[in-house]
Amino acid sequence: MNSGKYVFAQILQFIDRYEFDKCVAKYNGDFRTREFNCWNQFIQLFFGQLTSRNSLRDICVCLKAHQNKLYHLGIRKYVNQSTLSRANEGRDHRIFSDFGNYLIGKVRPLYNKERIAGVDITNEVFALDSTTISLSLKLFNWAPGKYSRGAVKVHTLLDLRGSIPAFIMITDGKYHDSNVLDSLIATPDSIYIMDKAYIDFAALQDINACGAYFITRAKTTMDFTVTENNVSPHYGAS
Repeated sequence: MNSGKYVFAQILQFIDRYEFDKCVAKYNGDFRTREFNCWNQFIQLFFGQLTSRNSLRDICVCLKAHQNKLYHLGIRKYVNQSTLSRANEGRDHRIFSDFGNYLIGKVRPLYNKERIAGVDITNEVFALDSTTISLSLKLFNWAPGKYSRGAVKVHTLLDLRGSIPAFIMITDGKYHDSNVLDSLIATPDSIYIMDKAYIDFAALQDINACGAYFITRAKTTMDFTVTENNVSPHYGAS
């Protein structure tokens, strides 16, 4: 018989409650809250993420099935789907955004000396791409997408040392990928890998001007002239 803490409760110990409470206080997140505060909301969503739940209903049904274990998991109160949904809708998203940025800032330095497999360089290397999440326009009329469908885009800049996001931006489905570069602050001597959807010459010039590098594919309609060929010691002329 297990006499120790559950794995989920052990993972929660690594999360700085003091820093989370600072984010809550900054945006007055627990104003007029009696029992289901921001911390309880966070750990229930966190539980859903770690256990690969597919919806709020899925989270609530799973927790309800283990009500006698919730206290030992670190979850003080079980709530139904409507309560969790109202909390997600009504509370300031910046609480969780700021706390997420705090956690990313705490973890990324741990991988400063991590080497990328198969790549013999010391530069920071980032991969930029977007993921489209389809939505129903009847329920999410604020998220227009292409072809009369609803959608949101999650634009993510991934640090390939440790696969940790360094930048995340959520937009509606019609937001063009290249516009994200206007919000990106490039780090000197870093390398940014992106698809051809991100070709915006003014933004790419800004990356080049700050001493960073970018790698992308050329569009078939691109009008360009080759000014120089470099020889790779591994692959020959490029």
